[in-house]
Amino acid sequence: MIKAVKGTRDILPPSSAVWNQVEAIARDVFRIYNYQEIRTPILEETALFARGVGQETDIVSKEMYTFEDRDGSSLTLRPEATASVMRAYIEHRLDQSRDYRSSTTLDRCSGASGRRRGATGSFRKLERRRSDQNRHRWMPK
Repeated sequence: MIKAVKGTRDILPPSSAVWNQVEAIARDVFRIYNYQEIRTPILEETALFARGVGQETDIVSKEMYTFEDRDGSSLTLRPEATASVMRAYIEHRLDQSRDYRSSTTLDRCSGASGRRRGATGSFRKLERRRSDQNRHRWMPK
């Protein structure tokens, strides 16, 4: 029988209903303060993380899931969101728009992947809901 990968879990009813409630409340709060969501792909070019985090860091050398695509390019499952959001911000020139400003933001509910070995009771897929300065997942309009 195929089971969930060690360090991951399925979120099933009734727990999924609780997750949905928490996410809905977070969305309502951020909507009140006129924040909008940015979603980035789960796959990015490896160079984005190697360049942004540093080639010799533990994240790059030990914790990323990286593979070569059919065209020979190196792709990585997003280990964290900041580099991806900044890439999107620059690529789409959001700094040129009045609708978006870089300030207080919220990591979206999508999570990130990592090869790290978590502490007892923790899981490999990171589920984050937090609002911090310069976290570029939700953007104020």
